[in-house]
Amino acid sequence: MFFWPTQAVCVPAIHLHMTAATMQVSEKDFQKAQEQLKLLKKDPGNETKLKLYALFKQATEGPCNAPKPGMLDFVKKAKWDAWNSLGSLSKDDARQKYAELVSSLVSAESASQKKEASPEEGRHDGYETLIVTTKNNITKIMFNRPDRKNAINHQMYREIIKALQEAGKNDSTIAVITGNGDYYSSGNDLNNFTNVKPGEMEKMAKDGAVLLKEFVGQFIDFPKPLIAVVNGPAIGICVTVLGLCDLVYASDRATFHSPFSQLGQSPEGCSSYLFPKIMGLAKASEMLLFNKKLTAAEACAQGLVTEVFPDSSFQKEVWARLEAYASLPKNVSILNFSPPCKLVVFPILLPHLSCRLVFTSSLIEIMRLNIFSFKHRSVPLLLGNRSFFSALSASRTVHSPQRCSG
Repeated sequence: MFFWPTQAVCVPAIHLHMTAATMQVSEKDFQKAQEQLKLLKKDPGNETKLKLYALFKQATEGPCNAPKPGMLDFVKKAKWDAWNSLGSLSKDDARQKYAELVSSLVSAESASQKKEASPEEGRHDGYETLIVTTKNNITKIMFNRPDRKNAINHQMYREIIKALQEAGKNDSTIAVITGNGDYYSSGNDLNNFTNVKPGEMEKMAKDGAVLLKEFVGQFIDFPKPLIAVVNGPAIGICVTVLGLCDLVYASDRATFHSPFSQLGQSPEGCSSYLFPKIMGLAKASEMLLFNKKLTAAEACAQGLVTEVFPDSSFQKEVWARLEAYASLPKNVSILNFSPPCKLVVFPILLPHLSCRLVFTSSLIEIMRLNIFSFKHRSVPLLLGNRSFFSALSASRTVHSPQRCSG
């Protein structure tokens, strides 16, 4: 039972009257917010749903008083943690925060609907998880799952493949990849690896390997300058494929994290070959093997990022520069060059043949290990790396990149 402090008796009557009025308004808003929440058409995402659950419990029951669930009861434990994190927040404040959160969700959905009703100039049709536009000789591919931190599910993988294929063939001079919202991308949607039945693991591994090969292959073979505009935190595969981009511009609030060993995964996107080439073996190992998260400044110092901009002026400065690049004459750009020639002109990238050899090595086996290890939280990362590096030693005898002279 909660007891009010004895000092509350001394509060003037007028103050009590104002507090009572405020509580009535808060309760009314609280009830209205619950009704508005039911009308939302889009799933706000698990993180937001946990916040709503916790605030509702706090507003109706007060501070968390339930026993802590067991470690293996993931859903109940997540709910309990969210509720317990509110501490001694008052019911009034919880009602207020709940109403404010629902209001922000309603406003965001309304704005999104208006934006969809009046499509952006040059916007491509046929995408649900991306916003793809071509304007001023730039094809912009924007990850558009901000409620899920732009996590990549199977549909999004296929749409990125499609967008890169179209961008490689249209009249744009350059292609730009960026994210919508606070995140660049949180990497793989982990729902891709869950609910796999034992008898389906082999098929999922093969299907995943085919999809991953096609996805990374589009970055390797892309015939134009490909530029990443990293507007916020980047995690997992969206970090590893940055080595296959020609330029990487980042906001100073961006971070770069590849937590493969934490998730029982192995690094993809040719990163086990590219990252040592870009930043040196020791720094690459620290990032790929031991989950070191890099700030934008650290990533720039190590060669993964081209330049870092203040977040306050990031979009303005970067897009002014990109528009200048896109205005260069196409006949002297690398627009019409084949990928191997592009990679010789810009030797920061991996030679085309070597990259192909590294990438295709033991891909299905690595996918199978990833799915199994994710379910059992074991770590096959070193095995995955060994498979990649054994292919690397063979590839070095096949192709040696040379800089163009003259």
